[in-house]
Amino acid sequence: MSKGQSGLGKSTLVNTLFKSQVSRKASSWNREEKIPKTVEIKAIGHVIEEGGVKMKLTVIDTPGFGDQINNENCWEPIEKYINEQYEKFLKEEVNIARKKRIPDTRVHCCLYFISPTGHSLRPLDLEFMKHLSKVVNIIPVIAKADTMTLEEKSEFKQRVRKELEVNGIEFYPQKEFDEDLEDKTENDKIRQESMPFAVVGSDKEYQVNGKRVLGRKTPWGIIEVENLNHCEFALLRDFVIRTHLQDLKEVTHNIHYETYRAKRLNDNGGLPPGEGLLGTVLPPVPAIPCPTAE
Repeated sequence: MSKGQSGLGKSTLVNTLFKSQVSRKASSWNREEKIPKTVEIKAIGHVIEEGGVKMKLTVIDTPGFGDQINNENCWEPIEKYINEQYEKFLKEEVNIARKKRIPDTRVHCCLYFISPTGHSLRPLDLEFMKHLSKVVNIIPVIAKADTMTLEEKSEFKQRVRKELEVNGIEFYPQKEFDEDLEDKTENDKIRQESMPFAVVGSDKEYQVNGKRVLGRKTPWGIIEVENLNHCEFALLRDFVIRTHLQDLKEVTHNIHYETYRAKRLNDNGGLPPGEGLLGTVLPPVPAIPCPTAE
């Protein structure tokens, strides 16, 4: 899932991340056209191949926020969507004749896009992440990082980390879920150096040193999306798709989903007779005749 203020290139980066137009149906636009503005929550399935192994992912493109005069509680539609996916999974899980493999539409990761102001996070960003971090794994991303100098980028990353810490906002990988010292050492490095990832997204290809590369053309040259000297897009892609994909799913299942499940089942404790969890009607129990004395 991608989330953030309007105009930060969320759809473009998602397309770049999977090297495909996954955030738009191919029939609706081509690479040369401007990507239309996202106006609704849209889930699109996509198959990627890593090391000969095919994986089916679902990308959820969401509308930007901050355009309205009143942005109060603007995180609620996203929070509602995430909880609806937990509810779907729970209903399948408590079903008596449940499927061997329950379809998993739960949101395992939310890329939260931060505007490259170079100053500080907006109060709306802090409030949004504070709510979402309770129900989903948040990965903060600085969008359009090519608008900042190297010094500005480094200082802004430090400032964002500090503001998130001061406001009690846990982003992935969360400190409390480090399983051992090796985990903690590796994740501390990610939390203190990589986060938030400063990225650049582009759907366009250019010729650089005889190779076709994804990039952004500027008056002073081509900004190569996958060049680590230019931005941290490659680090983000490896982090989400390769090194931490399974862990993201495990944290979702063992922490976020379990929290929702426990609360939901607790709320359904006082059901009327004859009904199971979440309104599932149970089959009648056959009467057992009492033994008669001879």
